[in-house]
Amino acid sequence: MAGSGGAPLLKVVSACKEFSGVRVLGNVSFELSAGEILGIIGENGAGKSTLLKIISGIYTPTSGEFFFDGEPMRTGSAAEAKRLGITLIPQEFNLVKDLNVFENIFLGTELRSGPLLDKKAMAAEAKRLLDRLGVAIDPREKMENLSVAQKQMVEFAKALSRKSRVLIMDEPTTVLTPPDVRMLFSIIGSLRDEGVAIIYISHKLREVKEICDRVMVLRDGEFVSLDKTEDLGVHEMATRMVGRELSQLFPPKNQPSGEVVLSVENLSVEGLLSSISFSLRRGEILGFSGLMGAGRTEVAETLLGLRRKTSGRVRVKGKEAEIRTPSDAVKLGISYLSEDRQGKGILVKFGISSNISLVSLARYCGVAGVINKKMEREQASEYVREFSIKAASLSTNLEFFSGGNQQKVSLAKCMDTGPEILIIDEPTRGIDVNAKREIYLFIHTLVEKGLSCILISSELEEILGLCHRTVVMHEGRVSGILEGEHLNEEEIMFHATGLKESVLRSVGQRTDI
Repeated sequence: MAGSGGAPLLKVVSACKEFSGVRVLGNVSFELSAGEILGIIGENGAGKSTLLKIISGIYTPTSGEFFFDGEPMRTGSAAEAKRLGITLIPQEFNLVKDLNVFENIFLGTELRSGPLLDKKAMAAEAKRLLDRLGVAIDPREKMENLSVAQKQMVEFAKALSRKSRVLIMDEPTTVLTPPDVRMLFSIIGSLRDEGVAIIYISHKLREVKEICDRVMVLRDGEFVSLDKTEDLGVHEMATRMVGRELSQLFPPKNQPSGEVVLSVENLSVEGLLSSISFSLRRGEILGFSGLMGAGRTEVAETLLGLRRKTSGRVRVKGKEAEIRTPSDAVKLGISYLSEDRQGKGILVKFGISSNISLVSLARYCGVAGVINKKMEREQASEYVREFSIKAASLSTNLEFFSGGNQQKVSLAKCMDTGPEILIIDEPTRGIDVNAKREIYLFIHTLVEKGLSCILISSELEEILGLCHRTVVMHEGRVSGILEGEHLNEEEIMFHATGLKESVLRSVGQRTDI
């Protein structure tokens, strides 16, 4: 294991944090050496993000001792953490949408030529960093025009520009496809070899097993264990996280009916999508797979009226539909859960009731347009019970919720419109294994009742475990629609990378799936 000898670079002793007298982190201690990758795992609400924010200077601990390079470390100061070389890549992006890519990468560390900003040098250096990550993003592109996965890569580039000594990565691969993850792991390996210490937070336990030297488990804000990763299997990690044995992650697949509820023919959006065709049956979970930028989210946004199609036809339950706005989609029984949870899914400064009724507010309004708050609260309480949402009250702002509970509120908001077709984009992004299972069971229950679901996911395990079929996209086109024995990781990746014509034919498999 790299970095296993000598004095620790970072030492944390009995870290505690309380909010309004409620302890969310208690007596957590660990050491981190230069050139070591430490995994930290736990359910949503286990205290992982709180610990990271203390180390990176965002929070001041209630108590505890912190040392960096053997010297006492001043906590509660982001400037001090930055000076020491501690960099946090947060789960929810810390980017300014009105600035372009290179301006975000160098925000606060701008390059100058005399008294003036050297924009040419920053753009060139940003391109070098993005090239190192293997992504084709224009450094001068506005952030608001990028996909969630591209924004994640900009966060990585920003961290690389800081020349960190301790790099903290909070759920870094939740929106990345397997090739992107492999590229990121290669960069992480290079940083470790250069002596950078890395704290790696992830709910993807197989990734933790692969990339980390040691793994620390937290549960309910308390320390559970710290072991060499080689001594801990994935199943044991999950069991320690939740404090009990986990049953099967994916529920059994139901049998969808033959009724087609959504038919898409030759859907095109200029410069983004070309001749997209597929169908969705009642009670079916239809997956959408592909690499970053393949066009999966763009298909969903076009079906919702968020993008204007240039050609093609959409039929809902056999009738041709012209969807120009999200309101048109809602009226047709189509609901959408965005991959950008805090950007497009919820309002973090609002409580549960207000968030759930965001799209369906009309049903709570009387003749005079006055909102029936009692009815709104009662319906929200039903969803809290149905989704097992953990909250102090219905009015608690969602910014204080864990990622899993935020996602459950987002799902409840989608269901409050009474949809027959639910499109969900990266539904388990940044949530723990137990919350994932709860969401999988909920989706299963919905399709059992006849609702139809389009599932966009970068996690192949999720596609294989939940979906009856999957549409694989490559560069804005449908590369294949896989089902049955062809629904496997190898064929999905062949189609996603555009290799199906050469590779699949060479091994005698169908290319016209």
